[in-house]
Amino acid sequence: MSEIGVRGLKIHASEIVREVKEKRAHYIVTHRGHPVAAIIPVEDAQTDLSTETSVWDELERLGQQISLDWKPSQNSAEILSGMRR
Repeated sequence: MSEIGVRGLKIHASEIVREVKEKRAHYIVTHRGHPVAAIIPVEDAQTDLSTETSVWDELERLGQQISLDWKPSQNSAEILSGMRR
């Protein structure tokens, strides 16, 4: 994966987009030497999003499973009341 600074991206944007489109290149965009963004083919982004969705679904399922057996020592009103003291 190639890195390109924001200034380089500004100067070479059309070339970079062409490489991403035709060669399926991946770029990390940096600002002052720190990575801030990625430029990848849209097909790869859609694959990443579907993976994130499945991970989120699994977290939701686990949260529901935990809540079934959760027996708090205080209800929400008691917790808020204690926080206000």
